[in-house]
Amino acid sequence: MRRRNLIIAGALLLIIAAYLISRRGAKASAGFQTTTVVRGPMTQAVTATGTLNPVVNVQVGSQVSGNIQKLFADFNSDVTAGQIVAQIDPATFQAIVTQAEGDLASAQASLELARISAGRTRSLFAKQNSSEADVDQATATLQQAEATVKIKQGALDRARTDLEHCAITSPIDGTVISRSVDVGQTVAASLSAPVIFTIANDLTKMQINANVADADVGVVAVDQAVDFTVDAFPNQTFQGKVMQVRNAPITVQNVVTYDTVIAVSNPELKLKPGMTANVSIVIAHKDDVIKISNAALRYRPPDASAAGAPSASTGAARGARSGGGGRPGGGAPRERRLERTVYAGTGGKPQPVQIKTGISDGVATEVTEGLKEGDVVVTAQLTGGGSAPTTPQANPFGGGRRF
Repeated sequence: MRRRNLIIAGALLLIIAAYLISRRGAKASAGFQTTTVVRGPMTQAVTATGTLNPVVNVQVGSQVSGNIQKLFADFNSDVTAGQIVAQIDPATFQAIVTQAEGDLASAQASLELARISAGRTRSLFAKQNSSEADVDQATATLQQAEATVKIKQGALDRARTDLEHCAITSPIDGTVISRSVDVGQTVAASLSAPVIFTIANDLTKMQINANVADADVGVVAVDQAVDFTVDAFPNQTFQGKVMQVRNAPITVQNVVTYDTVIAVSNPELKLKPGMTANVSIVIAHKDDVIKISNAALRYRPPDASAAGAPSASTGAARGARSGGGGRPGGGAPRERRLERTVYAGTGGKPQPVQIKTGISDGVATEVTEGLKEGDVVVTAQLTGGGSAPTTPQANPFGGGRRF
C-alpha cells in the first residue's frame, strides 16, 4: 500500500514538473518576428489596366442607302487605299442619273429657245417693230432658262456622286478587323452613315489606352518605360512606352482617371485589338539599394507613444503605387526622403531607430540612412504560443495606403 502511494506521488510530481517546464517554454517562446535588411534592385511603378487598340482605326460606312450587292473583303482581309470593299445595288441611282440627264437636256433646249427668242425680239425692237417691254420679257426668260440649266446640272452632278458612292472603297491601307453587314442586307444612311467595315491601319504598331488614377497621374510622364501582360500570354511580359497623358478626366462612379496612351510594338502580331492589358508604368528603378520589408515600417510595440514616431501609414506606403512625388505637369519624379521609425534588435526589447526612406515597390522600401545591410528589424510581436503576430495593421480607412 505504501509502495502504491509512493508511485502515485511520483507520478503527480512528474506531471507538475512537466507543466512547469511547458509554462517556462511558452514564456521563453514569446518573442518577435523579425526580418533582415538586404541589398538588391528595386523598381517603383504605377499599376493600371487598359485596352489594346490599333493606332489608326477607321470605320468605313456608306453615304447612300440600299442593298449590299457584293462584298469584296472579309474579316482579316488586307486592303489598300482606294480598293473597292463593298458594292451597293446601283440600279436605283443609275435611274436617277438617267432622269437627271434628261432634265438637263430639256433645260438646255429651253435655254437655246430663249436665246433665239431674245435675239429676235431685240432685232424687232431695233426696227421699231417691238416694244421695250417685249425686250425685257425676252431677256428675263433667257436668264431664267440659264438658271434652270445650272439647277439641272447640279442635280445631275449629285446623282452621279451618289452612283459613285455605291462602290465603297477603303480610305487607308490596312487589315479588316470587323465586318458588320452581309450580302443582301439593307443599309440606311438617312441619319448617319452605317458602319460596314472597321479597318486597322497597321497591327504591328498598337497602343494601350490605360486608365490611371488621379492619385497616380502626377508622376506619370511621357517616355517612361512600361511593362504589361495580357491574359492570353500570362507568362510573357511585353514592353511599351508612355506616349501621351491626356488631360480630359474620365469619371466613373466618382472615381477619376486619366487616359494614358502607351505605344506598343507588335511585330509578331500576338497582341490583338480589344485585349485587356495589366500595365505597370516604371516610375523609378535602382539596381543596388538597401531595403526592408514594409511590415517593419508598420510595426509599433504596444507601449509605443502615439506621438513618438511618424505615422506608419505615410511615407513608403503612400509611395508604393504613385512613386516619390512628381513635378507639376507630369515631369520627372523627385525622390522623397521621409523620416521613419523602425525597431531593431534580436534580443531583449527592440530599440527604435530613425531611418530615412526612398522609393518603394509596395513590398519593400529603400533605406537611405539609419540601417545597413544585415541589420535585423522587427516586423511583428508574437503571442505566448508563438503563432499569432500582434502587429497593428494600418488603418484602411485613413492615413494612407495599406499593404
